[in-house]
Amino acid sequence: MGEEEGVGCRSVPMTAFPPTPLGLEALYSLCRRIYPDQVNPLQVTALVKYWLGGPDPLDYISMYTNSGDPEQNIPPHWHYISFGLSDLHGDGRVHDVSGPETPSGFGFELTFRLKREPGETAPPTWPAAVMQALAKYVFQSANTLFVGDNVSWHNALDNSESRIQHMLMTEDPQLGTAHTPFGLVKFVQIVGVCSVELQAAQHWNGPGVLEILKRLPGAGGPWLITDMRRGESMLELDPTTQEEVERGVETEGSNLSGVSARCSWADVNVQQLTPGALPGEGEGGILREGPATRPEPLNTSCISEQQSHQIKTALKKGLLNTKPILPPIGRSSNLDNNDNSYDHSSTNEFGVLESTELLRSKKLEGLHLTFNLEAGNLLFLAIRGRVMHGRHFTFKSVLGDTAITLVAPTVTGTLVDQEHPYVAHGPWLQVLIPDDLAQLISDSFEDLDNPEELILPKTFVWSDHKLAITIVEDK
Repeated sequence: MGEEEGVGCRSVPMTAFPPTPLGLEALYSLCRRIYPDQVNPLQVTALVKYWLGGPDPLDYISMYTNSGDPEQNIPPHWHYISFGLSDLHGDGRVHDVSGPETPSGFGFELTFRLKREPGETAPPTWPAAVMQALAKYVFQSANTLFVGDNVSWHNALDNSESRIQHMLMTEDPQLGTAHTPFGLVKFVQIVGVCSVELQAAQHWNGPGVLEILKRLPGAGGPWLITDMRRGESMLELDPTTQEEVERGVETEGSNLSGVSARCSWADVNVQQLTPGALPGEGEGGILREGPATRPEPLNTSCISEQQSHQIKTALKKGLLNTKPILPPIGRSSNLDNNDNSYDHSSTNEFGVLESTELLRSKKLEGLHLTFNLEAGNLLFLAIRGRVMHGRHFTFKSVLGDTAITLVAPTVTGTLVDQEHPYVAHGPWLQVLIPDDLAQLISDSFEDLDNPEELILPKTFVWSDHKLAITIVEDK
């Protein structure tokens, strides 16, 4: 009896640790190759994992010390790497199971490079909070982040008085793309930028601005390392970059094809489109919840939950050739490859709803658009950087399902034409902007460049086109 108990005791390990998940181990192995002397880096860990109901989607964020390379203008810095946007486990607990040659989970992980201050012995933890916030956006919206994308943050990333209040996305210069048993993982690096650099990326494109920042001393260097104490924008470091950006906008247009915004629209007649006789409350000076024109159901008194989901899904697919975005993230790359047409299958799915048409298209005789000031500033970009280059631009309302797509006459697959320039299909409005109107709007909205001189709300009226636009305060 005693001998049997002894054998049994020897066969049970004293301590047992679960094996590292294969997806996580593949990423750890890549990190060990880059940092062989930092096998156990400092790490921020989600105490309650996301799949167990915890608030933080990223399981881990490792923080490495990078000595940089002074000869290449790469300063010493902290290197943060996330784990959790990709599939770490391969068992379906977080992400759908995929094969080794397909994207793993969302197909990417986030990184961040923060300039190390003299005498700093431990990495600050606030970048981990920023990364978790971005990961929450990705999980909640199912929208991935790509190189060249921009994130309008409107607050210092570290909650200080820093001018670095927004972000661009680039490819991590060391990590690249990892191959794991559960798919491919790209490493997208967050780059902190100031307001004028964000605006330049929106008006032109993110990759172009990133290349400028790489070559400017003190603006990030070749690895685009964020310096929260940087006090000068790229325009102050090199005033000629303003001409470079303007030249890029004029010759290439903007790669930003849509944003989320506070916006609404109303169907009005031409007699109402005068500054003294604008539509009433909720249609113009006040942004209302949801669409200003209600969808008209076909053969049904109400729309079922399943039908509502179908409409929203189709709306997402038809807006930008990508999924709609939460405020205030804009896409600067991988959107439409400067293609001047919608994806016809996507547009048809929403514009026609071939299997079960739920909504009628409504041709509007006159149109009144309302935007908050921030969206109004982007309207100038939409006209100058997109419509004037034969492209389209979409404002997706943060208040509801409303979407307003501005289209150039050369854009195909739309609901609008010269005879009917304003057409609504449920909450989705398409607005045809001919060349002469585009120039009028562009000239009028130059006034928004000096917001301190504006008295809001301000209404612009183009009676010949039966169009009015009102700009209201951001709040």
